[in-house]
Amino acid sequence: MADETNLEGAAAVESTGGEQREGRGRGRGRGGNDRGGERGGRGRRDDRRGRGNNDEEGGEELIEKLVHINRVSKTVKGGKRFGFAALVVVGDGKGRVGFGKGKAREVPEAITKATAAAKRAMVRVPLKEGRTLHHDGKGRFGAGKVNVRSAPAGTGIIAGGPMRAVFESLGVADVVTKSVGTSNPYNMIRATFDALTDQTSPKSVAQRRGKKVADLLGRGGASQVEAEAAAEAITE
Repeated sequence: MADETNLEGAAAVESTGGEQREGRGRGRGRGGNDRGGERGGRGRRDDRRGRGNNDEEGGEELIEKLVHINRVSKTVKGGKRFGFAALVVVGDGKGRVGFGKGKAREVPEAITKATAAAKRAMVRVPLKEGRTLHHDGKGRFGAGKVNVRSAPAGTGIIAGGPMRAVFESLGVADVVTKSVGTSNPYNMIRATFDALTDQTSPKSVAQRRGKKVADLLGRGGASQVEAEAAAEAITE
């Protein structure tokens, strides 16, 4: 009788342990599903955040230009591992522009990261008549030096390489530029943005100095009527 009791007790323990193990397995399964749901929820939140940015931008499509892709390799025991770095310029064509870089194992993922970084780093540049810069400027970063000059209508974008991508995304139609010192696209882009961030409009200068825009424009030898007409034509 004692042996039968022990056998029945062992069978009950085994069945209970099996049920507990099955319960743990089901718990892990549910936990895994919950974690997967959390990941899916984060992905959905990212999508909503992206839609919100589009709504803030008025539903306008941004101009995205891929400037440069660099491939790097790392030698490991099994061979080589390749990685990619992308440089992207993003603008709305109406005075806002930004640049960003991204690194990944695949080219599309690197471009996606760079584009997202560029959208977060967009800056506004005042434009004259919506087509050119208000005044000449200089920019520098590292060994890169750039000169930018405003130009009359019909000149076009006289710029090469990465600088052209910046002005096309910005919405500039007439500009003359010159790059000196380096052909590194990263340094050229940063030097160009250094020159663009120094741009000021007559309206901002007049507001800072407590004067009227016509007073500033009339100091160049123009008559009062011409200065007032030019001041009214300035939108920003």
